[in-house]
Amino acid sequence: MKGMSIVKISPFYEKKMQCLLCKEHFPTTRIRSRQARVSNHESDFRPIYINKEINPLFYNVAVCPHCGFAYTDDFSSYFAPGTKEMIAKNITSKWRSRSFGESRTQEQAIEAYKLAYLSAYFKKEKHLTMAGFILRIAWLYREANETEQELHYIRIARDLYLKAFAQGDYVGTQMSETRVLYLIAELSWRIEDRTEAIKNFSLVLKTQKTSNEPNIIRLAKDRWQEIRDNETVNR
Repeated sequence: MKGMSIVKISPFYEKKMQCLLCKEHFPTTRIRSRQARVSNHESDFRPIYINKEINPLFYNVAVCPHCGFAYTDDFSSYFAPGTKEMIAKNITSKWRSRSFGESRTQEQAIEAYKLAYLSAYFKKEKHLTMAGFILRIAWLYREANETEQELHYIRIARDLYLKAFAQGDYVGTQMSETRVLYLIAELSWRIEDRTEAIKNFSLVLKTQKTSNEPNIIRLAKDRWQEIRDNETVNR
């Protein structure tokens, strides 16, 4: 109507958190899901957002400004005996109080994921959870065109996914066996570990009759064909 102004809703909102470790309350920034539109995904599932200024990857991790414990919704609320003491010794005792609750730079997002990895490590979270943090660090370095750092973290993520698959700690999560195998293969291919890549792409293709993820099967077939084409060229 004439004379009415349109109120523009910010893509960011503040979420109140209670630290899983120290129980203190603090705010963290999140992005409204409908505002973060994905144009496509890269072959290791990295989402490419239409608006680069609105990147939910920057805000997945909540960092407690009081004790330095960093976590996501993937964390369990249970702390095994001795883990709180390990976190206090290795994270909180070295923590310089600061806030990650507002707008984050790329460097702050990377630091948040590194803190989340350390928190998960000392809390003894699943290898699958830790692998996800490390992979996202690699994605952020890719976005910054820091290839050496990207490949360093891709290798670490690949090794963690190998442990996750070997221990079966993906069971009961949103990550299927097919998806874990595909990521192991894809990340291996990116760090030029041809043997591990071929082995795991083959395992993915063997699941095609039982898998409920046809898109991943298609991605694996595309990569498999690319490997064969490269072998033909290099003969």
